[in-house]
Amino acid sequence: MTKTPLIANTYNGLRVMVTGHTGFKGAWLSLWLSEMGAHVAGFSLSVPTTPSAFELFGAGAVERDLRGDITDVPAVLAAMQEFAPDLVFHLAAQPIVRRAVRDPLESFSVNVIGTAAVLEAVRQTPSVRACLVITSDKVYLNDNAGRAFTEDDRLGGHEPYGASKAAAEIVTATYRSAGFHRGAGSANPCVVATARAGNVIGGGDWAADRLIPDAVRAITEGTPIVIRNPRATRPWQHVLEPLGGYLLFADRLLSSPEAMPPALNFGPGAEAEQDVETVVRRFLAEMQPFAADLRIEPDTSGAEATKLMVDSSLARRSLGWAPAWSWEQAIVRIADWHRAHLSGDADIAALTRDQIKAYREGGSVDAFR
Repeated sequence: MTKTPLIANTYNGLRVMVTGHTGFKGAWLSLWLSEMGAHVAGFSLSVPTTPSAFELFGAGAVERDLRGDITDVPAVLAAMQEFAPDLVFHLAAQPIVRRAVRDPLESFSVNVIGTAAVLEAVRQTPSVRACLVITSDKVYLNDNAGRAFTEDDRLGGHEPYGASKAAAEIVTATYRSAGFHRGAGSANPCVVATARAGNVIGGGDWAADRLIPDAVRAITEGTPIVIRNPRATRPWQHVLEPLGGYLLFADRLLSSPEAMPPALNFGPGAEAEQDVETVVRRFLAEMQPFAADLRIEPDTSGAEATKLMVDSSLARRSLGWAPAWSWEQAIVRIADWHRAHLSGDADIAALTRDQIKAYREGGSVDAFR
């Protein structure tokens, strides 16, 4: 029986650029890449929250911490050509649905023009062999019928965030077109694909208008946890689940791009679909002795869908990817992380590395071990 190659063999010594490396997902991805021996450069405008996972992880997550506006094409191109990566993960984005409602032009600029800027830089940087653009499960035109969306479902958006991410998918499809590259005389028509995941939870997320971060802030500040849509359901997954999928996907884009689909969903099964109130109550139970009261205030903005789920069958078939942790296990890991942080006496970078190791060794994907 042929042994599954380890993805660490691919990433060891690889030059990887992560846009949005100072964000929650970007910081975790950068640390995992560094753990595998990759040379990681990050490109971001600023650290988006205080505190932040990126700052808590310290210098070990990236070798080069590059700063600039993702919509500034010359700045992105200069950073790309200076570092000369083999692989690019594009995560830089405006990720908050309610913020997009308040300021739609910001989201369209960052999420659409920013994606085009990265892909422009990629096609002019000969070192880049593949680029994986991270979008969202909200790229699908959601009719709230309750079915799980597949990769060939219609894209669209009823609110600015979803629309901007769907538009980023269309931009990426253009840069995947051989005809476009021939006509444009592209110096580097490399492999480009998109990955779609959502409702990611994990230690170190302090973004506004997200369930677990809002709960952690309430615990820290001694205020009630306010939830807007207690019966809204989401398929909750730990941040390491989609990140593992991204790493597998990029590994195959480098080794066998012709066998890979242009886009993949990364989400858990139906058993992970829980309503907001259930999740926050379980989190509070795991956070003891830290506590906060819970208050329900119905949301009247209409910004978020009440039900959203993706079908990840194609990722399972094409990559052998499968979730490793149940939603309950994810909550336990997150509570462990935040209890340690609130205690003030833990090495958070070491704890995060331990969680990455536990995920790699305890999951069902042989390539992670």
